[in-house]
Amino acid sequence: MNLQPLQDVLVVSLEHAVAAPYCSSRLADAGARVIKIERPEGDFARDYDREVYGESSYFVWINQGKESVALDLRQDADRERMLALLAQADVFVQNLAPGAAERLGLGSAMLRERHPRLITCDITGYGESGPMHDLKAYDLLVQAESGLVSVNGAPGPWGRIGVSICDIAAGMNAAQGILEALLLRERTGQGSALHVSLFDAAAELMAVPYLQARYGRAAPERGGLKHPSIAAYGAFICSDGREVVLAVQNDREWQAFCEHVLQQPALAQDPRYIDSPARGRHRQDIEALIQAVIGRLTYGQTADRLTEAQTPFGSINSVIDLIHHPQLRTRQVQVRGRTVEMPAPACIAPWQQDLQLRSAPAVNEHGKLPPQP
Repeated sequence: MNLQPLQDVLVVSLEHAVAAPYCSSRLADAGARVIKIERPEGDFARDYDREVYGESSYFVWINQGKESVALDLRQDADRERMLALLAQADVFVQNLAPGAAERLGLGSAMLRERHPRLITCDITGYGESGPMHDLKAYDLLVQAESGLVSVNGAPGPWGRIGVSICDIAAGMNAAQGILEALLLRERTGQGSALHVSLFDAAAELMAVPYLQARYGRAAPERGGLKHPSIAAYGAFICSDGREVVLAVQNDREWQAFCEHVLQQPALAQDPRYIDSPARGRHRQDIEALIQAVIGRLTYGQTADRLTEAQTPFGSINSVIDLIHHPQLRTRQVQVRGRTVEMPAPACIAPWQQDLQLRSAPAVNEHGKLPPQP
């Protein structure tokens, strides 16, 4: 059996919703023992839906491989049980409402003073300071507050990005920070205090629009599948009604595209289209040229030309299409005794071959203080 990277690492996560559970799920995937601390009534994400054999799709997604211990931390006895767990822990993650952990006597500064090797990770909506630091925040609110919705979708009513992108980004950053802190502890013997906010995670995703708006001409407008800077880029309709998505990103690809797809090689040397900034300025002309050619070809004929030109292209797929996609990798988990397939983590690593994750736990399934394995 392969050694797991985080084997023998104990993570105690006082978590709910998505951001902290996503973080701790990445650690569980790497072999850490993750004890999920829930309210007696359970993580409210358990009730987001009932789509997976009666269980919440969100909960099944990011709670595999964990142990559940339900505690009422307002009660002295349960708080003492929590402190006993933390005395053994390598990592403590929490995403309670602002100030809640401190009011419960579980503030990171206090815990690290008591346990210098402990790595603490506080996940909040808006950070530890600033005028909004004490506000609750959920993914939709941060998508709106950070400007993500202003660069998403097509003109018209505002649209939420269809997955919990701010939660995921915060969870990824938290997991990365914890891994870095574990490496640092190997050198120094000391833990670290980490702070991650959904807003910071979303704002970092907005770096390119931010730079364009602050130092360039203007913030990018919502353009559907079009790229704010690059042309040819987007969806075009073939003669049989199917749409093909193109992404021509550099001069070499543009030259091959003109020669093999448009079959107008001279266009590559046209001053209007000579480089990426020029093509961006003449986007409408380029799109009209492309549509005129592709509109006379079936999807198959278009795909043949694009393949010959080595032009990156794809299809617009539905979720059902993803389920049957030939490139999709899945892994199996058990839900109420039934096998469920779900997309596998993106990183393929040798230690995953032997990793057997237990099902997402029932509330308080491991309610007694769990023994060491």
